[in-house]
Amino acid sequence: MSLKQLRRVVVVGGGSAGWMVAAALSRLLLRDDGREHWTIELIESEEIGTVGVGEGTIPAIRAFNSALGISEDEFLRETKGTFKLGIEFVGWNAPGSRYFHGFSDVGRPIDGVPFHQYWLRLRKAGFAHDFADYSINSVAALQGRFIRPRQDMAHSPLGEIGHAFHFDANLYGRYLRRRAEQQGVVRTEGRIGEVLRDPHNENIAGLRLSDGRLIEGDLFIDCSGMRALLIEQTCAAGFENWSHWLPCDRALAVPSESALPLLPYTRSTARSAGWQWRIPLQHRIGNGHVYSSAFMQDREAADVLLSTLDGKPLAEPRLLRFAAGRRKRTWVGNCVAIGLSSGFVEPLESTSIHLVQSAITRLMDLFPHAGLDAADIAAYNRQTQFELERIRDFIVLHYKLTTRADSPFWNYCREMPIPDTLAEKLELFTSNARIHRVDTELFRESSWVQVMLGQGLVPNGYHPVCDIHPLPRLRAFADDIRDIVGRCAATMPMHEDFIASSCRARDEDHFTVPT
Repeated sequence: MSLKQLRRVVVVGGGSAGWMVAAALSRLLLRDDGREHWTIELIESEEIGTVGVGEGTIPAIRAFNSALGISEDEFLRETKGTFKLGIEFVGWNAPGSRYFHGFSDVGRPIDGVPFHQYWLRLRKAGFAHDFADYSINSVAALQGRFIRPRQDMAHSPLGEIGHAFHFDANLYGRYLRRRAEQQGVVRTEGRIGEVLRDPHNENIAGLRLSDGRLIEGDLFIDCSGMRALLIEQTCAAGFENWSHWLPCDRALAVPSESALPLLPYTRSTARSAGWQWRIPLQHRIGNGHVYSSAFMQDREAADVLLSTLDGKPLAEPRLLRFAAGRRKRTWVGNCVAIGLSSGFVEPLESTSIHLVQSAITRLMDLFPHAGLDAADIAAYNRQTQFELERIRDFIVLHYKLTTRADSPFWNYCREMPIPDTLAEKLELFTSNARIHRVDTELFRESSWVQVMLGQGLVPNGYHPVCDIHPLPRLRAFADDIRDIVGRCAATMPMHEDFIASSCRARDEDHFTVPT
């Protein structure tokens, strides 16, 4: 393999994905003397626009922003963001049901055995409270409270708070653009008219813009969204369709006026042919209706969305079409797909931004020489496939574990066959409430347990060690956790007050309830 250095990186597409790539790579490659070795150019067209409609995230984004040198308060001011402690699921198991998936652990283990095992014994004896009552994230979120984890209280629930953010994805992209350009990234405005190939291999040699300009490069990052201009239209990577497991194929998105209280969590409400998101930002609420066109018409979906908003809509609903699935290869030759160009899993658990982040990290770990090593490319594709499939399983779980029988859509979801990897997890949990986390899969045991229990899956048994402890002692232990969590949550400020004191966007009063 040639060890000649790769010098020219070209990012195709802006938006949050493209500028996340540009900001991260420029931080790595263009610092100190790096500008003598590398150039990074991003091509985007204002005419095309981006998908970004507002984002919920998971806690890993904090590490990404930190690696870029971005302070949390600055990030939230620039993106008009809010804090997120988890997701409330309404109506997913049955109409009227609700549960909370929080970002913190639930309870405390005993003798290395997870808390949920003991909770199941208490539940069988009639002494268990709602599972969410033992989680600081869940209790605080549902009271509308927030505080950052207290570093001086490592053994208290206040030191174990896990948080992510809601923010405006378009503003995040613009913010990262400014930082990336300051770090040396060159932005080129234009539409790509032709992709030029190397006649000796499958590599991309350059991009001809519609005005005739030629952009040459050594490594091309496809952030062109669902168009997949390079990875699919040019490199023919192939697409594995998951619509039989995830039948939703459309979404309508619309912002609405702000409303108090400013909730520190995303809400996902099941509808007759899909679900509706609610993401509170400082200046508005982001709303969307994800649905299956096989079970609901666009007009009906819009009526459902607009009739259930908390406030006046601020625009007309925007229609997005998609197909759940992944590219069979996300790195082909000298082209790497990142973001929606690499595949799509609906944002039910807020994984879209994380998938961009993890792809960037993976690319940095396997960053190539100009010769491109087949082993590196194979490792990248294998790791990407594993990550996407395991996230897919977690999303499918929400649909499969429903008792709803009130619409053809939910009947289909309840009865559909599922991936073997998910079936194995369900069988293991159904028997004795065990979760086996495989390798580097994203969601931890706590997440799987909260969703499985929340969706109404009660295991047949629990770990036999749980029977060693006297029931009164276990009951006192669990009640103590619940009491401490409740008292800690009560000391936390309201979410809107915390934002007003630390990271409120500067340009408007975001907490005035419209009249």
